[in-house]
Amino acid sequence: MARDPFRAAAARVRHLIRLRPRPRSAGRPGRRAHTGGLPGGAPHPFGRALGLVAVVLFGAWLGLLVVGSVRAPVGPMDTTMTLRPSLSGGTKINVSPLGALELDSHRAPVRLDVDIDRLDPVRSEALVQHPERLAGLEAEVGDDVGAGARELAVRSCVAVVSGATALGLAVYRRPRRALAAGGLALTLLTASGVGAYATWNPESVLEPKFSGLLSSAPSVVGDARSIVTDFDVYQQELARLVTNVTKLYDATSTLPVYSPDPATLRVLHVSDIHLNPAAWHIIGSLVEQYDIDVIIDSGDTMDHGAAVENSFLDPISDLGAPYVWVRGNHDSAVTQRYLEKNKRFKNVHVLDGGRAVNVGGLRVAGIGDPQFTPDRTGPEQAEGAERAAGLRLAAALRDQRRAGTPADIAVAHEPEAVRQTDGLVPLALAGHVHHRQNEVMKRGTRLMVEGSTGGGGLRAVQNEKPEQVLASVLYLDRSTRRLQAWDEITLGGLGLTTAEVSRHLPKESRPDATPSPIRFG
Repeated sequence: MARDPFRAAAARVRHLIRLRPRPRSAGRPGRRAHTGGLPGGAPHPFGRALGLVAVVLFGAWLGLLVVGSVRAPVGPMDTTMTLRPSLSGGTKINVSPLGALELDSHRAPVRLDVDIDRLDPVRSEALVQHPERLAGLEAEVGDDVGAGARELAVRSCVAVVSGATALGLAVYRRPRRALAAGGLALTLLTASGVGAYATWNPESVLEPKFSGLLSSAPSVVGDARSIVTDFDVYQQELARLVTNVTKLYDATSTLPVYSPDPATLRVLHVSDIHLNPAAWHIIGSLVEQYDIDVIIDSGDTMDHGAAVENSFLDPISDLGAPYVWVRGNHDSAVTQRYLEKNKRFKNVHVLDGGRAVNVGGLRVAGIGDPQFTPDRTGPEQAEGAERAAGLRLAAALRDQRRAGTPADIAVAHEPEAVRQTDGLVPLALAGHVHHRQNEVMKRGTRLMVEGSTGGGGLRAVQNEKPEQVLASVLYLDRSTRRLQAWDEITLGGLGLTTAEVSRHLPKESRPDATPSPIRFG
């Protein structure tokens, strides 16, 4: 796997230092052709040393890039630790999708990168079931970091020696030179490690540098100084967060298993996730339990719409069903481009400008929110802008109907926008208001507004009384693509274990039908 990078690197280094095989004798016997440099065509000692240093540094960097990282558990979290070449040293902790904290932890030509990948549900549940372990969490985290750092040190040594040796062999084609490159790389790494140890500053955590969303919302991670000086308070907050997230995961397991009718299309309607990572677990569980054909997200998946949030969307590719998405007022054009251009999202269909797509046996049309207001600014212009967007969606629906390809469902983020499609589609979906609404409009289109599938968003893990987590499963006839019934799924919010499923039938299908709630947990 690493052969191509090393071959390319070898060619580049050989070109830079202009290594050439020693020329054969030309003309009379005993006389060599003049090649420049020192007599006999030998390279200049300074050029030779410079070339060796280039090989060592480039090879060591390639080695770290290819194999120089370790996966290490740290408390209830899974992390990836990596060493990177750096002029300033230090430690960078990436808290996706919030941003990063940079610590001036040491001065050396290497930087430690720590990526916090996820909160492990099994280890989190163990902390919840045995709260006495929280008292030793500080020491456990310290031991985990130490173990990960030791493994990383060994792996990095192997990586830089292997990388420099392999590149040296490719460049010089002499084992002795290659081994010299590997030895020099190990010496440089050891010297860097000694420098990092000598300049190690454990108090750097008191003065972190925030970047990304953390710079605008440091309250999300708390004040670093108080975390150090008041760790007992931090432990309590961590315990509550872990307990809430774990209980929310458990709540989805209490939902009943649904036996799908092959003549029925099943659509999962979600909305207003607002950067809550627990929502992906919930959606994935519902897709599997209800055998969902299509997921429709009516927007506000993000919170600020910044590029640093983009990695939050990556789990969409693993949900197991096509994902139809429209932009909300908290989703930026950057967010939309990430979903449209990233090749990993083969199952994602981004709708905007009235565009329609055939997916899962349905034809769905939608438009993105015309406003981008992550800080909730400009409400005085909201209604007019949303109505204008809805009119553009309605015009597109009329064009599609005239072309013989009418849409079955229209989607927009704001209810005001999608109201303009009344009479043009059987079903219209929206979100934004964080509570459910369901009505049949004047011209016969049913408007279904979903609440927050993120339970109010990422900040919900810190609230004492968070919002409920809401989603709906819509059942449509496969031949007529008309709504037959829908299940409203309600989880009791973070920190609670109740789950409720309410079955509803449209009056046109059964006039005497009434909602029949079923409670679990």
